[in-house]
Amino acid sequence: MDTTTRNEPQQQPLRILFLPYFAPGHLIPAADMAAVFAARGARCTILTTPVNADIIRPAVDRANNANDSNPAIPIDISVVPFPDVGLPPGFENVRYMNQSHGPEHYGKFLHAALLLREPFDRFLAAARPGVDGVVTDSFFTWSQDAAAAHGVPRLVFLGISVFARSCFESTLRNNPLEACPEDDDDPDALVLLPGLPHRVELRRRQILDPRKRLLEWQFYESASAADRRSFGEVFNSFRELEPDYVEHFHANLSRRGWLVGPVALATDSRDVVATGGISTDGVADSCIRWLDAKPVGSVVYVSFGTLTSFSPADLVELMEPMYPQLLIHLLLRARPRFPVNTEQIGLRIISIPLG
Repeated sequence: MDTTTRNEPQQQPLRILFLPYFAPGHLIPAADMAAVFAARGARCTILTTPVNADIIRPAVDRANNANDSNPAIPIDISVVPFPDVGLPPGFENVRYMNQSHGPEHYGKFLHAALLLREPFDRFLAAARPGVDGVVTDSFFTWSQDAAAAHGVPRLVFLGISVFARSCFESTLRNNPLEACPEDDDDPDALVLLPGLPHRVELRRRQILDPRKRLLEWQFYESASAADRRSFGEVFNSFRELEPDYVEHFHANLSRRGWLVGPVALATDSRDVVATGGISTDGVADSCIRWLDAKPVGSVVYVSFGTLTSFSPADLVELMEPMYPQLLIHLLLRARPRFPVNTEQIGLRIISIPLG
């Protein structure tokens, strides 16, 4: 028997605004996360710029098309102009940067991130019905205060694992380089990150040094402080992958976190992720077929991320010590000219044509 009445108000879906940073590892998972939220009945809007909207639109369209048979609300993309910070037209995502671009280019992206506060404020002020919560990137350090000014709770999303976040917080809270002997400036010396569930060491050169990069250190300190004031953090991960660090995040860092990954399954955006935001039909399927042909436990996958750039000589130096113990396949956007015969060192190339 239907117990509802005509006068009983219907509960409105939660309205969530996503503001992802303009880098593939931040942008694409945020779009997938919106699909996870939408599949559970939330009304999701992604606020971004024209080029970044084009990058995520295929994933959003797939999510919306997949939801046609259920009551999920379509995801919207709200497009705002990319701030004028002196970058070339269309240069709206850090994946366009290469080794020829100096640090000033990255600084311009951070400046653009600051200037997005105005359209963010306008959206929150004008939204009808109002926004119930925002999911914003940690790089938008102002977004906690902006959301609070509108009475809206903020969830943080940075795109990294709970383990990586814990290491990051250990570095900021303890500055482990201070414990190093003053006369030891060996860049390859091992430095312990304190306060973690396991013994974790990094090379000295891998750790942010506030004495040499003070502005960068201050930026991350301000981001971390804003994140700690937020309602909590969402991760593209799952508890079974890193249970000790989930517990550490909650109990020792006193932070609220929710693991909702792997979010790529929500939109089947594997092809887009594999190429840093450039969709290439069939790449994922061809990789799966290749993997299916290999014996169980015989393949190790190593990713250097979507922004890392190596010269052919660097790649050879990385791979040569592993031969002949390992047969190495490289998945590359284009086949470069190598300084040696790659077949002689057991290196095989799989190229992805990007058109």
